[in-house]
Amino acid sequence: MSDAPDTQESFISHLVELRDRLIRAVAAVVLVFIALFPWANDLYTLLAQPLIAKLPQGSQMIATGVASTFFIPVKVAMMSAFLIALPFVLYQMWAFIAPGLYQHERKLALPLLVASVLLFFVGMAFAYFLVFPVVFGFLAGATPEGVNFAPDIGAYLDFVMTLFIAFGVTFEVPVVVILLVLTNMVSVQKLREARPYVIVGAFVIGAIFTPPDVISQIMLAIPLWLLYELGIVLAGFLRKVKPAEAPQDASGDYQPMSDAEMDAELDAIESENKSARSDN
Repeated sequence: MSDAPDTQESFISHLVELRDRLIRAVAAVVLVFIALFPWANDLYTLLAQPLIAKLPQGSQMIATGVASTFFIPVKVAMMSAFLIALPFVLYQMWAFIAPGLYQHERKLALPLLVASVLLFFVGMAFAYFLVFPVVFGFLAGATPEGVNFAPDIGAYLDFVMTLFIAFGVTFEVPVVVILLVLTNMVSVQKLREARPYVIVGAFVIGAIFTPPDVISQIMLAIPLWLLYELGIVLAGFLRKVKPAEAPQDASGDYQPMSDAEMDAELDAIESENKSARSDN
């Protein structure tokens, strides 16, 4: 019965820490948004530049909503603020969950977290600089005679956000493949055998998330396939170079910790938590 108050106190302290870290994360996003707000219109113009460059001469974008000219740039500023503050937000998340992880799990999770964020940004940049000019060039060129190609600013934002998410998630493929292999859910050999299905699936995904032109579909499908191959290569390498803290048997496969090793890990985590609370 004496352990009950300690357990309740520990649970409450975790809730307090979670609240504090959420407040810090939200405050960071709000502060960046306040700093970006005066340049909201400029941010939207920058986002729309790939389309503006492809509009027919004399044509321009339109706003069909009464308040669209205000709220759409504000949305862009909010999303930009979130992306800029994302490293700090993820740090708060990591600082909360890291004390509950084993040492070898920390060494695996942190690089994968950083890599996933960087790959998502790379996917967005790939879409903006390479895919958007091709897509909007195709759409402008496919406009029927007598039709004025003048997209609505709200519809444009929805369209580019869909492509940003599609390419950002696509570039996460290596991280997903590595996680599947290192958690022993799928072997590298099985992933190699699934290559033909992945290639077909990549082109299906490209057909779903891009406009109906072959070039833009290929520009999504080919990176998806190549990133899948990169994930297989990296996963095979990491399987050979496993962290020393992760127990292995003679075949190199991960083995669960013994009771003594688990008790030692739990004691170390508890001491770290007590030290962190005393510092605060």
